[in-house]
Parts: sequence; structure tokens; C-alpha cells
Amino acid sequence: MTKPHIRPDLHSLPAYKAGQKLAPVDGLQVYKLSSNENPYPPLPSVQAAITAAANEIHRYPDPLNTEMIAAISARFNILADNIAVGTGSVAVLGHIISAVAHAGDEVLYAWRSFEAYPIWTQIVGATSVQVPLNAHFEHDLDAMAAAITDRTRVIFICTPNNPTGTIVKAGELHEFMKKVPPTVLVVIDEAYGEFVKDADAVQGLDFFHAYPNVAVLRTFSKAYGLAGLRAGFVIASTEVADFVRRTSTPFGVSSIAQAAVVASLQPQAERELLERVDALVTERERVIAALRTQGWKIEPQQANFFWLAAGERTLDIKAACEAAGLSPATSFSAVCAGVAGYSYEHRRDPYLAILRSEIHADNYALAQI
Repeated sequence: MTKPHIRPDLHSLPAYKAGQKLAPVDGLQVYKLSSNENPYPPLPSVQAAITAAANEIHRYPDPLNTEMIAAISARFNILADNIAVGTGSVAVLGHIISAVAHAGDEVLYAWRSFEAYPIWTQIVGATSVQVPLNAHFEHDLDAMAAAITDRTRVIFICTPNNPTGTIVKAGELHEFMKKVPPTVLVVIDEAYGEFVKDADAVQGLDFFHAYPNVAVLRTFSKAYGLAGLRAGFVIASTEVADFVRRTSTPFGVSSIAQAAVVASLQPQAERELLERVDALVTERERVIAALRTQGWKIEPQQANFFWLAAGERTLDIKAACEAAGLSPATSFSAVCAGVAGYSYEHRRDPYLAILRSEIHADNYALAQI
């Protein structure tokens, strides 16, 4: 049978596994907890900006994202030429890889980490170099430094790490940077950065200012609650930002998304949004304390989700959660499998009840919320 030709190497390309909504459960309100989304609805001021922008959707969006970039520039005190935007940080990281790597080049990152890294790497024809996390589910920076070769083009540092929620400490990353050639781009992926309260954690902008080969990747999906509008950005050298823009989809960020970002970065709106972040962090700490009381061994974590390395118990925990109307994410190997997500405050306690019934003395877990 004759059919269109598809690149042979793409037949092994893994599909991105997005969080799925749970099927209806009789007598229960169902909650989707599998995408680490913000549980709060848009602020009234942001909703008003979205509504106003909807009146202009018969026009193409600003291809230069002028007002959006100006708002990001003002908020982070960064020149506009150092900023490139896209449809969420997942798209921007793909544009970054496209700008610096091609067949024969290597993209280095910890594993497990954000599952889009290997997908984008394979799409551009480059080679993934995956360095296992250490025993505490953290980046093994010494091993990552040892894995750098003359073919390495970009290194991703995901902090807090997705899916384990662990952070990279600033002192450790400074030592790592001493071992990275200046020709290799280091991307600090801070999709969950606003939820970090550890004073020792990496602050991406500090490294951007200190090292010319560092870029910082951010999103408006998590803390800012704009996941459905798809908006993210990178702060990088003017040359890297320029080529990220060149590899981006024209008119990619919609006019509605641009307006929502501008509204979200207004001082009063951002204060309100970050108050919500603080509330989620408080709840995160409450749940972690409760899990420790139950007997789960929990490593330090700083994201907006919880993650359990529950091993062979993973599918049992998933089934128990689904029976209670909760849809966690489960992925990766049976040895280090995850149940991730957070919900409205009154839906977290059922998680605690389920995990209390599932814990066994021989289980080891890293838990996040």
C-alpha cells in the first residue's frame, strides 16, 4: 500500500502524556488532579482583560508580542531583547532546542525529569543524554558534568524538578557551572519557581546575570493560572533570544493570552496571585506533615504537587484515588512511579485517608503536593 513517507526515527517518538480527566464516578464530584494546575479561577481583572481581547479575535495577534514582552521586561527588570515568548514553556523549550541542536548534537538533562525534553530532542534529530537522579530524587550534578562532551549543546536543569519536586541548590549549581564549557547553553527550567521557599534554592535570574550561557525558562500556567491560554517565556542572551524567536511559530501566542499575561503582571493582580501561591504552599506543608505522621519517608520538596515513589503500590494507590473521585497521574517505572496532583483544599484530605490505608513499612516514598 502506498502512503506518505514519515521519518523512520519518529516511529519511536513517545507521545506526551497529558493529565487525563477521570470518568464520572457515581455519587461523587470528580476532580482532575493530574496536571498540577492552579485550582483558583482567573482574577476578575484578568477575566476582564480576556473578555476585552476576545472582541478582537478576528484580527491576528501582535506577532512581536510587544505589550506582553514589555510587561515581562518591566516585571523582571530585563531588556526586551533578552526575552522570547511562546505557547507555554513546553513550546519555548522546543524552540530553544531547535535553535541550538540538530542531528549529531546532544541534549543533556536529568532523568526522570520533564517528559517533553526527550520528545523535542528527538523531533530535531538530536540525541538525548539522560543522567539518572540520585537516591534522593535530585539532580546528580557531578554525574551530569561528567556526561558533557564536545557534542553537548544544551543542558536542562529543572528546579523544582518535574515530576519529583526536588530543587537544585544555588551553591551546587555554581560549582556545576565551573565545569560547563561557555559554548554550552544551560537552561534553568523554573516552571514551578514561584512555589519555592527554600532560601538555598537556585534563583534563575541570579545565574542569568552571572553567566552569559545561562537562560531561564518560565511559564504563566502554574502560579499565574493561565494554563488554558498557553503562554511562557525564556530570558536569555540577546543572540539566543533572537534565534528562539526565529524558530517560534508566527502568531503563536494568541491576543487573548497576551492580554491575560499583561493583566496578570500588573502589581495589584500579581500580589493577589502570589497570595494564592502562598496559600498553596501552606497547604503543601500541611499535607507533607500529615504524610510524615502517617509514616511516609518524605524528602524536601518545593513544588505545587505531591509525588510518591510508591513502587509496586502505585497502581493500587491510583485505583483507590479514582474510586474516591480523584484523578492522579501515574507514570514511569514501577520502581519509581508517581501519584501527582493537587486539588481544591477540601479534596486533599481524601488523599491523606487513602495514603494512610496504603502505607506499608517496607515502602519508601518521596511525597509532594
